Amino acid sequence: MEFEKIKDTMKIQSSRLAELKVKFKGLRIAVLGDVMLDSYYWGEVRRISPEAPVPVVEVNNESYRFGGAANVAYNIATLTGLPLQMGVVGNDRDATTFKKLMKDAKISSEGLVVDSSRPTTVKTRLMAHNQHVVRFDKENTNPITEEIQSKFIEILNQQIGSLDALILQDYNKGVLTQGFIEQVVEICRQNNVIVTVDPKYHNFFSYKNVTVFKPNRKEAEDMLKMRIRNESEVREAGKILMSKLKAQHVLITLGEDGVAIFSKGKDVKIIPTKARKVADVSGAGDTVIATLTMAMAAGADIYEASILANYAAGIVCEEVGIVPVQVNNLFDTVERSEA
Repeated sequence: MEFEKIKDTMKIQSSRLAELKVKFKGLRIAVLGDVMLDSYYWGEVRRISPEAPVPVVEVNNESYRFGGAANVAYNIATLTGLPLQMGVVGNDRDATTFKKLMKDAKISSEGLVVDSSRPTTVKTRLMAHNQHVVRFDKENTNPITEEIQSKFIEILNQQIGSLDALILQDYNKGVLTQGFIEQVVEICRQNNVIVTVDPKYHNFFSYKNVTVFKPNRKEAEDMLKMRIRNESEVREAGKILMSKLKAQHVLITLGEDGVAIFSKGKDVKIIPTKARKVADVSGAGDTVIATLTMAMAAGADIYEASILANYAAGIVCEEVGIVPVQVNNLFDTVERSEA
């Protein structure tokens, strides 16, 4: 792509890396958004069903992992932060499984709200011979009620004094609505708490006055109805988003082209991707927003935070499946690469 002129070569010195790593430990980051449970059934196909022309998968193992906003909280935990997971679960067996995962990962569930009128969101994948056969989803994407929103506002007001940052993680599953977003951002603004956003389509332009707004290229292209493939287009996209959202910073992740950074009064910079061998991009966006937020809460500027987040994305893209970034791996990788 045509981004060579605005690529940034900034490096982080070893002493600064060591300082930031120490400051990561114990940062309290709230993650508010659509939590999900990823369920996997593993098996083998040996025959076709006599009932219909479909394969019969003989399941021999099942596993559960964090999905959606919960994967962001998990990344916060593996980066030595203290996540406050805020999300909705149902009054069902899947919620019990989800809470057990949180307990095992030492993630507090005090920010969860139970809504008996909707199921816990579950994405179930059927795998045979390491091939993805089918996925089926259990979810209710209707907006949460004002009563549920009020419960979240109460939790946030109780916890705001101990928070270093808050992440709004939107998957369009109903938790984040326009009025609710505005309330949450205003509470954080009044208490000088960093707010970072990983948006989706429905509420894209509702996240005004936040610290960092981080769409990916496709989201930005779709919402702005334009291509973002060269220097001129990336500048135009950033200019529009900064104007509409009044954010302190806008980051557009560009896949193999890295990440474009826009800040008030400064020229755009692009940090090239740090992935050496891309195996799977699943969950990379979750890792980026978690690492970026941790770094900014630790006192990093937007460029330092973006460099760390870019390395973190590169690390997880080298693994198959959704995996969190580990703090030692992150800082060791940056140390070796930036030396």
